[in-house]
Amino acid sequence: MISDNAVMAGRIVIERIEFRGRCGVTSEERARPQPLAVDLELDCEMAQAGVSDDLRQTVDYAAVVHRIVETGTGRETQLLETMAEELLLVIFHEFQVNRIQLWLRKLSPPITCVTRSVGITIERTRLEQQMLRACPQPATFLAQQLHRLPKGTVLDVAAGRGRHTLFLSSLGYQVEAIDRDAEALAQLLTTARSQNLAGVTTRTLDLEPPPPHAPSLGRARYDAILVFFYLNRPLFPHLRDALKPGGVLLYETFLIENHVQHHHPKRQEFCLAQGELLDLTSGLRVLHYDEGPHEGAHGGESMYTAQLVAQKPIHSGPTV
Repeated sequence: MISDNAVMAGRIVIERIEFRGRCGVTSEERARPQPLAVDLELDCEMAQAGVSDDLRQTVDYAAVVHRIVETGTGRETQLLETMAEELLLVIFHEFQVNRIQLWLRKLSPPITCVTRSVGITIERTRLEQQMLRACPQPATFLAQQLHRLPKGTVLDVAAGRGRHTLFLSSLGYQVEAIDRDAEALAQLLTTARSQNLAGVTTRTLDLEPPPPHAPSLGRARYDAILVFFYLNRPLFPHLRDALKPGGVLLYETFLIENHVQHHHPKRQEFCLAQGELLDLTSGLRVLHYDEGPHEGAHGGESMYTAQLVAQKPIHSGPTV
């Protein structure tokens, strides 16, 4: 007998999502995209969708396919295991699924005598994923734009206790976290060691020194820079200088509309005016920009933010 309070769950099956990705232990194998395939089984609640005929009551499998392809083609990895972890992370973070069974394989592996495919299978529940991560979830915007981050060294600005540092380090990035709060950075290092994350370094730095001093971020040092919910307008030229040619700046913070609607932040000078973030990052090539209401922390109340992904030109020269 099924009780009235039982959750009616179902399973979405997606077979053979094909795309070309860069995955291989050798640089020669990664140099050319090769055919990959993904099969998915997603456990989710779908009983209400069957009654209402409303897509919002289930998981949009077309959106899942789009994110799988976007993530799988977004950056190169040495191991199928690493790519699979990124795919699991994206699905759990963006879709209401309770369990994932994933099969990822190379359709034309460069191995003599293998005539079909080689791959890996992973089965994981949402609870197991949370326990595996054991750290605060990254901002939704970072998870969505992960495919745009180049492989290499990342600077996490105003990192605090480092949820984004821990997240990226768990995916194999080398991350330097900077903040003026030495105690928070010490806690971050302790957490990183407890999770066996060797790619984390920290630096205590005052990002708002009194004039004429300026924060020292270095020049052409980082492949990517993250800034979340921190606004210091004089810092922007230093962010540009610290990026390597081709490096990416990923930035999200509050718009003035959030101050008006939600009284947060309490001081409006900590909020951006409409279009201001584009002006502050002039000289960078915009890859993505959006401003307006966006999902809050852990899927909570929407916040009014500006979101930017921009790239430093590979060849220096006058900007138009």
